[in-house]
Amino acid sequence: MRVPRSSLMALAALLCGTLAPAASLRAETVSLDQPSADVPASPAAAPPAQAAPSAPATTALPDYKPEAPAAEPAPAPAATAPVAPTDPLGAAVFARFADPAPLLLRLTGKDRDAIRSFYEARTYKPLWISGGAWTEAAKAVSARLAAAAEDGLDSRAYTVPSLPDKPDEKALADADLRLSAAAVLYARDARGGRVNLASISRLITPHLDLPAGDAVLAKLDEAGAKAGEALQGYNPATPGYLALKARLAALRGPVPTAVKPLRLPAGPALRVGMRDARVPLLRAHFNLESRPAGTFDKPPGEPDEYDSVVADAVAKFQRGRGLPGNGVLNVQTVLALADAGRAARPTGGEAELIVNMERWRWLPGDLGSDYILVNVPEYRLRAYRGGVLRDEARVIVGKPESRTPLFSGLMEYAVVNPSWYVPPSILKTMAPKLAGYGGKTWGGYEVVRRGGHISLRQPPGERNALGFIKFMFPNQHAVYLHDTPNRSLFSASKRDFSHGCVRVDDPFRLADAVLPDWSQDRLKKLIGKGERTIRLPEKLPVHLAYFTAFVDDGGTYRTLPDLYGYDAPMRAALGLPGGGGPAIARLPDEPPRRKAEPAPKPTVARTVHRRAPERPVANAEAWPEGRYEDADTRRRSLRRAARADSAPEYGEPGLWTPAPQQSAPRGWW
Repeated sequence: MRVPRSSLMALAALLCGTLAPAASLRAETVSLDQPSADVPASPAAAPPAQAAPSAPATTALPDYKPEAPAAEPAPAPAATAPVAPTDPLGAAVFARFADPAPLLLRLTGKDRDAIRSFYEARTYKPLWISGGAWTEAAKAVSARLAAAAEDGLDSRAYTVPSLPDKPDEKALADADLRLSAAAVLYARDARGGRVNLASISRLITPHLDLPAGDAVLAKLDEAGAKAGEALQGYNPATPGYLALKARLAALRGPVPTAVKPLRLPAGPALRVGMRDARVPLLRAHFNLESRPAGTFDKPPGEPDEYDSVVADAVAKFQRGRGLPGNGVLNVQTVLALADAGRAARPTGGEAELIVNMERWRWLPGDLGSDYILVNVPEYRLRAYRGGVLRDEARVIVGKPESRTPLFSGLMEYAVVNPSWYVPPSILKTMAPKLAGYGGKTWGGYEVVRRGGHISLRQPPGERNALGFIKFMFPNQHAVYLHDTPNRSLFSASKRDFSHGCVRVDDPFRLADAVLPDWSQDRLKKLIGKGERTIRLPEKLPVHLAYFTAFVDDGGTYRTLPDLYGYDAPMRAALGLPGGGGPAIARLPDEPPRRKAEPAPKPTVARTVHRRAPERPVANAEAWPEGRYEDADTRRRSLRRAARADSAPEYGEPGLWTPAPQQSAPRGWW
């Protein structure tokens, strides 16, 4: 049946009147909750509604005038592609960067990008070539690269490209970039970038100052004809490194010329100012004047006077023979003079020297005028002031299974009468005995609850594991220098007893060297008066190093046992003989190793143990060695601790020690 047209129109009008209020409500709701481009942000600002002239009032909709749609943000301009230079040589350099072929095998992508940035800033103009030939700067850099072995580096890694007789632009561009790549790689290797240190040990974490490629090239460009010296400057200039470098040169050089032996009669050791009948023999042997020359203030000396000139000649001979160059005519020097007719080379293989030269690259280029250097395998600490050795002390370092990490930090403060919070690795071994304990103190320790967890705090005192003072230099390993109640252990020749920290013999003498406003006597007056933090007036660099071969302050070359077994993987990483592995070091296994000999047992151990009540046994760091009944008990306890903690806690005492508050001037509290 057909519906009349009038009926359809009436139905449409009815539907419009029913839906209009709902549509209006939806529009208002949107405008209140979430303004949009189609609805005004504020209904009050909308113009008044206008009724449609031909529609009923019920169908009228608010006459919202939609705002103009927001303009879409213009698309970001595409990165401008590098434009090739118009000159043929610059275009060839530009094209060489587009070639994926490596400039040098060991050059990283980051270094290649840095080199490209440098050339892009100079519109791809060659750096080392002018007029189709090498510049003076290029020749100086090439000479340094060829002599890389002088610094223990491998010159084969820095191939110097050659130019053909009639090179075209492509050959020139390739040679220029390859020389730049070799110079950048040399600079990085000279600063310690040659070895992946994590492949040796995860506890070797120095902050290496590796130069960026563009910075290296800018420095060499500025140096001009002295670019070779500038490149050499990336190697360490510390006296310890230079002494090893000189020894390496002597080892590789010609055999020293034999000198005529001198047999001296017996007599006392001679020092400057003494007189002896053997002095004229020394003067003749070293081609010195027969008697000291006179001055305006002093007449000529006597022929038998052992003056500074003779002492200097003796010291030079001593250093050449590997003896302490102190200038004192002692028994060792007399025997060396009698055996001087036998030509001698310096002792120590090349690999031994190169490995330890590499370790100097792990330290900052500037150690500081005031600093502390701890040589871990030597068990010794040295404090320097103004670049001069101020004092030195014996130290105890980490066991092979809990090694002392190697890095540089800044000492900020010292704590007198410190508390000790037992580290989690040690606390696990005590857990069975703590489980049913409900008191507040236990065996001299305070039971502390921290966020639902139980920890033990050892209050300050004579038996505290940290002793009377600790020296803090915040670091990722939570290790530091500190005192110890087990001072008898310092008499041992092999002192690897700690849990990672460095224990210092006579720490108050060290405090006297690092705290300029505090004397030993003044610090000792604070003992027993509560924990106290003393800030250093200036942060003091602390270097934890690992040298198994070095030249000491007296000029004597010394070698040490490889405590942590780092030498072999280092040789492998550097491609040296004796590495026992491939040229590229891989992550070595570091299982706990037995000590070659047990730790010395203090003579008072049994007496202390009998007087003390029964205490839980953890490890040597938690419980002083003097509390063990015997060495076997100690070893069993250490094995239990190792089984309980598969990931040893390398941070020693104080993992949970709160950081000190900001101090007032002069380092008080």
